[in-house]
Amino acid sequence: MGTPLEPREAQVEEVTDRLRETYPDSTISLRYSNRLELLIAVVLSAQCTDERVNEVTEELFETYSTPAEYANATEEELADAIYGITFHNNKGGYLQGIGERLVADHDGEVPDTMAELTDLPGVGRKTANVVLQHGHDIVEGIVVDTHVQRLSRRLGLTEEPTPVRIEEDLVGIVPREDWQEFTHLCIDHGRATCTARNPDCGDCVLAAICPSQKGDSPVDLASGEPW
Repeated sequence: MGTPLEPREAQVEEVTDRLRETYPDSTISLRYSNRLELLIAVVLSAQCTDERVNEVTEELFETYSTPAEYANATEEELADAIYGITFHNNKGGYLQGIGERLVADHDGEVPDTMAELTDLPGVGRKTANVVLQHGHDIVEGIVVDTHVQRLSRRLGLTEEPTPVRIEEDLVGIVPREDWQEFTHLCIDHGRATCTARNPDCGDCVLAAICPSQKGDSPVDLASGEPW
């Protein structure tokens, strides 16, 4: 199996450098043109592919362009508008509730603090971090989605089990100026190579420093289960 660098800060630096060379144009893949669209898109992306979200929001954003329009729609109307998105019924309710809260509490604007964002329906810390980073240019933490969670555990960067605790661990070893880029690099590599079920370790730029390398390591450190 690969041999991770010590200390973890050195491993992070090497991982970031190698992924940066492999994915020089790494960035967010959701399509949006303003903060409201970004917020809606990220809420819809939970447990759903960005590709599918982009397909659905192309028409959604033409129909609903203001918080008031979301607030005045019914949950059923919004669920129908996002049909094909995972958990579209629940998310239809989130969109309606977000519209109401933005109108009632924020003068129709998307707030710029973690506390205010996570107070909105369907918005957790991960979603709030994305909106802060790409909507307000505020980098307050590291977005820990499923790809970041999987790669950071496989690469020996953390042993923490939950996104919140993984983020707390990563912000201590990833340089602050790399927080935003680190997420996008992990996402790109997680989609292209380090997939959940069948990672392509034979064609991975990180294999030599990965303690989870399939075929050499008996255990997938992401899940703790045998390969």
